[in-house]
Amino acid sequence: MIIKNKSIVPDDWTVLRLEADQMPENVTVAPGKIIVPLKVWQAQRETLQQRPEIGVWLASDERSEALKEDIQKFSVIAVDFPKFSDGRGYSIAYNLRARLGYSGELRAIGDVLRDQLFYMKRVGFDAFAVRSDRSIEEALKGLSDFSEVYQTAIDQKLPLFRRVNREGNLAASAPND
Repeated sequence: MIIKNKSIVPDDWTVLRLEADQMPENVTVAPGKIIVPLKVWQAQRETLQQRPEIGVWLASDERSEALKEDIQKFSVIAVDFPKFSDGRGYSIAYNLRARLGYSGELRAIGDVLRDQLFYMKRVGFDAFAVRSDRSIEEALKGLSDFSEVYQTAIDQKLPLFRRVNREGNLAASAPND
């Protein structure tokens, strides 16, 4: 099960993770809906791009720009969070949405916990594979931890001071640029 678009749904995708001794060019990619590591996509691109249901995942030390030429080929892109404290995946997600214009499913995988979901949604994630030892029902509540946001992000283009109409607040009534 995963959280997708604020609902708990069955996960019909498989995430391929390489063993330490596996080489990206030699690994066999099983049929069906599969999310492959970026290195596998790069090594087997000619073969994999023929498949209608292929996704790719990026490690936290990989750059979203590596998908620039192929980004619209994927119905799902995942970003791996190897540990809770590694925040590089937030920047990857933001760049996929804001700079590269990715509009498909953007999934957080790895060490994904309830406390992160609200902020992950803000940078563009719309699907979350919560760590298996945690309650997915409890994690879902993390998407609504806060009722209002102050800053701009992928999910809110105007800061709070521009959205609140107060007497004397000319910014709230000014047209958007």
